[in-house]
Amino acid sequence: MAYILTILDKTPQFGNDCFIAPNATIVGDVTMGDEGSVWFNAVIRGDVNSIVMGNKVNVQDCAVIHCTYQKNPTIIGNNVSIGHNALVHGCTIHDNVLIGMGSIVMDRCVVNSNSIVAAGAVVLEGTIIEAGSIYAGVPAKKVKDISQELISGEINRIANNYVKYASWFEDYNEVKNL
Repeated sequence: MAYILTILDKTPQFGNDCFIAPNATIVGDVTMGDEGSVWFNAVIRGDVNSIVMGNKVNVQDCAVIHCTYQKNPTIIGNNVSIGHNALVHGCTIHDNVLIGMGSIVMDRCVVNSNSIVAAGAVVLEGTIIEAGSIYAGVPAKKVKDISQELISGEINRIANNYVKYASWFEDYNEVKNL
């Protein structure tokens, strides 16, 4: 059973058709839009500030989303994939973004729309990622502009696939019982 915990009178809120894996942890001031999914061993901790996620956000296995006490909430737009084992902390991620596996996005970063943070990248505190670009490396730097093919072939494909994968677990979906 997923750990969905109320902290300081704030209980996570979920939109329609969300999937929460049985061992995911979601705490406090967290709001998730429609068709979202939180996968196995993922942690979303809205204990020290708010976390707001739009529609079709998938938080893949072992990813962590947190925020900064009294300073930086975490805001995630629509159609966003947070890859396996990624860390997203006190930042803003706009619509149509792929955060790659094992990457780190630090406080006060802004990841603008139609962008990719490559697997393993470390986006340092306060970095502004240009719309329509790919950032990679440690520290993350712009490596190229993103093509329309990557937007539809990667960003949209992955977000849509995770809506489909979540439907496979419909019988196990605990959110519908909240």
